[in-house]
Amino acid sequence: MWRSATALLFFLFQSTDFSAEGMKALEAQNYEAAAQAFTKAIEADPKDYAAHFHLGLSFSFLSRDPEAIAEYKKVLELKPGLYEAELNLGIVLLRDKQAREAIPYLQRAAEIKPKEFRPRFYLAESLFAAGDFVQAEEQYKAAAAVDSKSAGAELGLGRSQARQNRLPEAISHFRKAAELDGAYKDALLELASLLEKNGRTADAISIYEQFPENVAAQERLGELLIEAGRQSEAIPRLEQAVAKDPTTANRLALATAYIRAKQADKALPLLEKAVASDPANYDLRMFYGRALRDQKQYALAAKHFYEAVQRKPDSKEAWNELAGMLILLDSYPQALAALDRVKALGEETPANYYFRAIILDKMKEYKPALESYQKFLAASQGQNPDEEFKARQRVRIIQKELSKR
Repeated sequence: MWRSATALLFFLFQSTDFSAEGMKALEAQNYEAAAQAFTKAIEADPKDYAAHFHLGLSFSFLSRDPEAIAEYKKVLELKPGLYEAELNLGIVLLRDKQAREAIPYLQRAAEIKPKEFRPRFYLAESLFAAGDFVQAEEQYKAAAAVDSKSAGAELGLGRSQARQNRLPEAISHFRKAAELDGAYKDALLELASLLEKNGRTADAISIYEQFPENVAAQERLGELLIEAGRQSEAIPRLEQAVAKDPTTANRLALATAYIRAKQADKALPLLEKAVASDPANYDLRMFYGRALRDQKQYALAAKHFYEAVQRKPDSKEAWNELAGMLILLDSYPQALAALDRVKALGEETPANYYFRAIILDKMKEYKPALESYQKFLAASQGQNPDEEFKARQRVRIIQKELSKR
């Protein structure tokens, strides 16, 4: 990453003992000792720009970036336009998350040596980090022209084009980066994510299939296959993901695949384990509760919907689900209390009126039941024909009952 110290030996016109010691320490990769020696050399001669340069280099190797930056700037103050200082200062500023500040130094380095790869590449990296994707693309192209086998330049080029919403052009560069250097193969996962966002799910699936040992990739592949209605393909991949890494997310994905494949008997044990490992997860409680509800395990479903409202008391959705289960369990006062919570949260749908009417009817509270049935009919207006038919029948019966009193 850094300009070689040995390439700068010509700076040491009149090397002091401290500078000589520092150079030996640098070559031995003893960077602490090198920093100490060059600090002493600077104390002896504050205008020794070579000593400042090598002290900056030592700090760079020690990841003491603020100090390295200060030393490189001092070098350029003493020796304006020095290529090695411009380059190294730009690189360390980029590493220190100061991409915009790095740009002018790297631009000057690229102008001094236009056929060198490193200033072009790091200038491109700085421009990309600063959000100037158009100029970054141009510099990545220039870097790739100097070194056609640079996987980093190809990846940067692809990323720059993708950020400009030119994904079709970017794809080939992501793929070429992976071909040039196996260490860049994971960049294809980044490409897969971009393809997903652009609605190219089938292409994303084909990439995830190339990573059979990557648990996260297989998990995402399984999810996409589920969304595509290909549960039979998703299940073995998700089973493998759960076996390797039984996270809550993996278990939930596999349970979803089982449910969609009508294998709920396999899904419920997974959901039970997922809830046990993450009991505060509201969404997981709701999913498990609905799975239990669909399997007519109403008491257990009610328990999980109750746990969900404990974690998210303002969830109208959870209170409605809880009310539904309590009605099926003939727990009418508790169901009515749940519906009261929904009402207090500012929501009363036709379904809420209907459930309230049923509860009050079961409790023989005919007058408020009649009122709720009538509210339901007024609000539903043909949206729920079966329930409307039942409600009209009950309205007639209740009205007759009340007329006898």
